[in-house]
Amino acid sequence: MKSILGLIAFIIAVILVSFRSSSVTVEPSSVTIDDIAVAMRSGNAGQLSRYLDTRVDISLPEKSDTYSKSQAEMIIRDFFSTNGVRNFQIKRKRENGANEYCIGVLQTRNGDYRTTLFIKLKGDRQLLQELRFQPAK
Repeated sequence: MKSILGLIAFIIAVILVSFRSSSVTVEPSSVTIDDIAVAMRSGNAGQLSRYLDTRVDISLPEKSDTYSKSQAEMIIRDFFSTNGVRNFQIKRKRENGANEYCIGVLQTRNGDYRTTLFIKLKGDRQLLQELRFQPAK
């Protein structure tokens, strides 16, 4: 008898837990400049690509264009590997409503680059829409 009551109590607990967890609302994923800065510091284009919009404006010293997310990842990976990322320091960041931008310095073995990042709210997600790398003077 005790085992049947224990089994019934267990089943009721499982039902209550599953009902409660199914009613939990998930917050939209919010990306911050700090999340992006971590990927920049490590020189990890794969990690950075998680934050990219479907179309991304990229400005490099030798070229500038709008790229698909997959193209942008390849271009950033090439830029990071060619220059050897050492660090990324945020110098200034601002929010304008749901939009954020950041100016920082990407330190590489080939020199420093003044870097501008622009994040925009698209739907319920913050996405990186623009990256600019200019040689620091």
